[in-house]
Amino acid sequence: MLAAVRRHLGMDVAFISHFETEERAFEYVDCAPNGPLRANQRMPLSEGYCLKVVRGELPECIPDTSKLEAALQIPQTAAVPIGSHLSVPVRLKDGSIYGTLCCFSYLPNPALGEREMRLMHAFAEVVALRMDERSALQRARESAAREVRQAMAQGAPRIVFQPVYSIAQRAVRAFECLSRFDIAPKRPPDEWFRVADESGFGLPLELHAIEKALTSLDDFPGHCSLSVNCSPSLVLSGRLEPVLSALNTPSRVTLEITEHAIVQDYAALAAALAPLRALGIGVAVDDAGAGYASMRHILNLAPDIIKLDMSLTRNIHEDGKRRALAKGLTSFAHEIDSLVIAEGVESGAELEMLQRLDVDCAQGYFLARPLALQDALTFSMTH
Repeated sequence: MLAAVRRHLGMDVAFISHFETEERAFEYVDCAPNGPLRANQRMPLSEGYCLKVVRGELPECIPDTSKLEAALQIPQTAAVPIGSHLSVPVRLKDGSIYGTLCCFSYLPNPALGEREMRLMHAFAEVVALRMDERSALQRARESAAREVRQAMAQGAPRIVFQPVYSIAQRAVRAFECLSRFDIAPKRPPDEWFRVADESGFGLPLELHAIEKALTSLDDFPGHCSLSVNCSPSLVLSGRLEPVLSALNTPSRVTLEITEHAIVQDYAALAAALAPLRALGIGVAVDDAGAGYASMRHILNLAPDIIKLDMSLTRNIHEDGKRRALAKGLTSFAHEIDSLVIAEGVESGAELEMLQRLDVDCAQGYFLARPLALQDALTFSMTH
């Protein structure tokens, strides 16, 4: 937009300044290379034209600064130099002044007048709308961050444990740790994590949930491992390693990298996982078969475990296409020495078909619902 302002008015520099307490920040700048201003540059609010225009000490339109004594008193007029200057306030819908939309040329421009000022005011209204939208978004982010912090302070999330069975042995070999939020506002767990992520509080909430889950690791029998959901961003942040390295038996922990998580740099992610794997931590690709990202995860991360998404498991005994895809993924997994876990098993017929397809393990409501900690500990001793 600034480029359009500058082009239509034939000016050398256009910018949007934001008034802060003592300074004005040049948030957006459009000018030729090596121009006098750059984005994010700051200047005392009392200096220059902007505040003086807002206060009515300078006119909004100055075609020739050499003919206005007040403009000649401003050091930047000669230093830049500024030959002509246009400036209008950016007024938000609550009436407050955000800053100014300004442009100037190095030489006087006697042609500047009412037409140019109508254009400047129109552009300033558009800028104000954008800033109002940005402010509303920022307020929403801050409100969401407060909600997440308050939820954590109230003890959320509550951790539940869903058993993972060895199909051949019909015995529990692991538990997946899942988060539950029992506080207002009522949201599904995925929604809580999405809101936290969008508010900039995603990693703290994710790490908090993992720490809560793993505090009970030593309470489970040695043959049972715990798996926790983990985003690539948390792995790359470096915050996870101190938590996992402090465990007595880190080899009983598996990190489930979600299929939906976006990975920009697999080499960096693999490098960040390397010290965790050196501790004995397992890596699983979650939700495999639900989208193309899963295959990229599998090929680039060489996971220890591949988890078949419940959309693939559902009614697999009645659907040849699902069976073919599950068989292909299972055969591939075994070729690269990965274990296969089927999620979302809800019937005996599904479980029987998965066994025929050589799937190693399964979890789902048919086998057991997610359990509170004490129930999970009892379950691990009896199944």
